[in-house]
Amino acid sequence: MMHADLIDQDDLLGHLRALGFEMPAGASAEQACEHAVRGLNDANAKALRSMVERMYTGSATILPAVRQAIDKQLLPALAHFNSSRH
Repeated sequence: MMHADLIDQDDLLGHLRALGFEMPAGASAEQACEHAVRGLNDANAKALRSMVERMYTGSATILPAVRQAIDKQLLPALAHFNSSRH
């Protein structure tokens, strides 16, 4: 039996909680990303960027719903935050 590393919704919630973000129980990937980008500051924006970079460059497969939530919520919010800081 072959085992593949997958990043699912629960993994995303776990990563965000590990960074110190409070996540509502049972949140979808999209809800978790929406919640994470509220009130971005320098420290949590940097942590989110690092988390996304690790996920996207790692060997694990990111499930489509998680990738879509990151692409639709986290990345645009981080880009906007970064551009507003300069």
